[in-house]
Amino acid sequence: MMKDAVQTKPATAEADHLTDETLVERALARDPEAFRIIMTRHNQRLFRIARAVVRNDSIAEDVVQEAYLRAFEHLETFRGDASLATWLHRVVLNEALGRLRRSATRREVPLPTDNAGAEIVPFPNAANADDPERSLAQRQILRLVEEAADALPEAFRLVFTARVIEAMSVEETAALLGINPKTVRSRLYRARQLVRQQIDRQVGPVLMNAFPFAGRRCARLTEAVMHRLGLSG
Repeated sequence: MMKDAVQTKPATAEADHLTDETLVERALARDPEAFRIIMTRHNQRLFRIARAVVRNDSIAEDVVQEAYLRAFEHLETFRGDASLATWLHRVVLNEALGRLRRSATRREVPLPTDNAGAEIVPFPNAANADDPERSLAQRQILRLVEEAADALPEAFRLVFTARVIEAMSVEETAALLGINPKTVRSRLYRARQLVRQQIDRQVGPVLMNAFPFAGRRCARLTEAVMHRLGLSG
């Protein structure tokens, strides 16, 4: 049974430096701020991993929410053998793959890729906010990246998302997907070849900003999980 919620709330500057172990300890003590910090630290990366599997923004967001609840329910099993990020990645990946399998078992229509019904927060970065034409061009380029990534076979798509879009290392990607680092490199090479067939070489510099998950969407997911944990308000 978890202890009663602690009353301390770390300042933002302090929160940035809290270790995984400290955050887990505070979360186990039902400190709401610890849950918030964990989620805001990892929301974007976990969303991108989930989306690489299900290829739909709304479903990916739901996958991450369910994965958080599953992870927090079993938080006492976190032993620190791997980072908290890696541990959460695995929970999200398992949830996403499970969702995909259940969908296939129920013989449902394949998961949509047009993001129907999803709330898309427009990107551009702040530097382009006053340049509508450039902002539009950037959004179109990012959309091309998303579509090219969505079109990749799953094995390549997961590696491409982890390595290129999320900038995980070869070793981190191998650990996340349970494959050999050499396999990561070969799949990434092939994935890049496939993507280049669909998009211009100039897209490269903005790859890191594809599949944005910040601002309102990040806050909404965090608050939804906090509500389901009974820690909102």
